[in-house]
Amino acid sequence: MNTNCRKLGALWAIGQGLLTAVVPQFNVAIFKKMLGKNFDHAGDLEATPAYLRQLRAVGIGFAAAGIATLAMERAAADADDDETDADTA
Repeated sequence: MNTNCRKLGALWAIGQGLLTAVVPQFNVAIFKKMLGKNFDHAGDLEATPAYLRQLRAVGIGFAAAGIATLAMERAAADADDDETDADTA
């Protein structure tokens, strides 16, 4: 179960990271909507180009973390299989 949760979390991180890296304006729109629930005139805020670059960088890092998690899970599973094969031989 723990392995399945980790894989699901890694896949979610990859998807969210790619979405943030490719379309940072989508995250800005969601943030404006959430901020608008508590503050007046939140829709008037505009994201600067520097903020959009930072969002892209965070998205790339998030996707890379998800990929690294999947790779480490795969390596650990392969190592476990090799140990099992060596024990039965």
